[in-house]
Amino acid sequence: MQSTTAAELLAQIRVHGAVPRHVAIIMDGNGRWARERRMPRPFGHRSGMRAVREVVEGAVEVGLDVLSLFAFSQENWQRPTTEIDALMALLQEYIARESDELHARGVRVRALGALDRLAPAAAAAVQRVVARTAENDRLTFNLFISYSGRAEVVRAARLLAEDAAAGRIDPAAIDESTFAARLYTDGCPDPDLLIRTSGEQRVSNFLLWQMAYSELFLSPVLWPDFTRGDLYAAIRDYQLRERRFGRVSA
Repeated sequence: MQSTTAAELLAQIRVHGAVPRHVAIIMDGNGRWARERRMPRPFGHRSGMRAVREVVEGAVEVGLDVLSLFAFSQENWQRPTTEIDALMALLQEYIARESDELHARGVRVRALGALDRLAPAAAAAVQRVVARTAENDRLTFNLFISYSGRAEVVRAARLLAEDAAAGRIDPAAIDESTFAARLYTDGCPDPDLLIRTSGEQRVSNFLLWQMAYSELFLSPVLWPDFTRGDLYAAIRDYQLRERRFGRVSA
């Protein structure tokens, strides 16, 4: 049986409407992809850069408002120094290579996480692409770097506590919206769809608050092999679901 092409999936998506506003992706499988080819892990990370371009272009083409990619977690700082150095070098290379294209496509890049932990050269590269694309409005591209979902929640609680202690907010007035305003994602809609690649079945400390009602799509594809067709397949699957948010269907 012939598989459906990316163009055919895109046509189906456009016919059926209901495109998610925000798709988040846990990019997983670079290490296994490299191991299958008897190559070092950084080879897999480098190959994964192609998949990043694929999904960004696909997100623009299908009409997403927001695309979020989990690039580097706070837990990843525990990896060997050689791998961390390779990842930071790849981050700088990706920005240098893709910045012009992202800007030309109207993509606004946001870097979210504990960015103060980045090496100066990597931090400077991130700041450059964020500043250059700040006025674009076709797609918001959230790149989560040095990020932890639990740490983000703790940070938001601390900011609220500081505001309450300083008399800037009444503790009794704190609700979900005031809490969400202290998260890195303030101003972005919560993810409608979370995709995890490589067949793993974990959320890995990603967007713990924001994913309260996200639809989950677990793809067996290792990240370096992930294409816009795989993105479209996940979105088409999303379109076939009924989202009730705790309510009962009529």
